[in-house]
Amino acid sequence: MDKFFKLTEKGTDVRTEVLAGLTTFFAMSYILFVNPAMLAQTGMPKQGVFLATIIGAVAEP
Repeated sequence: MDKFFKLTEKGTDVRTEVLAGLTTFFAMSYILFVNPAMLAQTGMPKQGVFLATIIGAVAEP
């Protein structure tokens, strides 16, 4: 993996990158459920907000 992604060259290692990936995954998983619940309290449809959150997460570069 180090050769393919040139991790050492970029000043990182596999452990750091895996930890960063897991952190991002869990943060996004949390947001997918909390965001619709919070916005539903304002009267917005929960399903619509859930879908918009997913689309926004996927469309983000």
